Amino acid sequence: MTSPEPQPPAPQPSESESKDRVYRSVPAITGGVLLLAIAGWLGIDAAISGEGRTPWLALAVLLLVAPLIVAFTLRPAVYAGEDRLRIRNPFRLVVVPWGRVASLRSAYSNEVLTESGTKYQLWAVPVSLRARKKAARRETRATAQARREMGRDEGRGSALGMRAGLGDGLGGDSVSDGPVRAETDRIMDELRGLYEARHQAESAQGEVTVRWAYEVLAPAVAGAVLVLILVALG
Repeated sequence: MTSPEPQPPAPQPSESESKDRVYRSVPAITGGVLLLAIAGWLGIDAAISGEGRTPWLALAVLLLVAPLIVAFTLRPAVYAGEDRLRIRNPFRLVVVPWGRVASLRSAYSNEVLTESGTKYQLWAVPVSLRARKKAARRETRATAQARREMGRDEGRGSALGMRAGLGDGLGGDSVSDGPVRAETDRIMDELRGLYEARHQAESAQGEVTVRWAYEVLAPAVAGAVLVLILVALG
């Protein structure tokens, strides 16, 4: 009898195949694309039509500016998985297991605080005070409308009033849907819910890792060095 050949272990799913929730700033991406288009147009135009050292200076400035635009607009993202939170900021990639998260805070910026006391800002989830004020006004109007509808229905004592008390109608929807929240505050609520559900899981333990984005830093530093050299040469 021959023994069966050992089967190879099943391949583990890669990080890119995980079902992480991805949060990014749409206004930042839109602004980044526009800035890249403007910088590319001006830089290429100067490189083609310029004289002397102007084309080289234009290309050096473009080499400096383009990575910075990408870093602060297109690059930032937050990936929330079952076991960890990955924060892709302009110049760093931070991986924080849920077991190492102490709290998620929102003030003038959204931040994650680790058990060691280190803070990491969530660049992809910026705080908008204007959006918070707008959400507060909507919440005030919705609450006032709900009270008027409930009072009117209770006064009539009709079947419509019974349905409104159970959550039907305009007023019932406002109450059942909960408070009106700004988009970034709603995202932070989702992250807090995921943290509360997963921070004690065995697979959510580990160490915090930080990796510098050399793919952004290297071309930006090279561009800055070239600009300084060209300016010094006159």
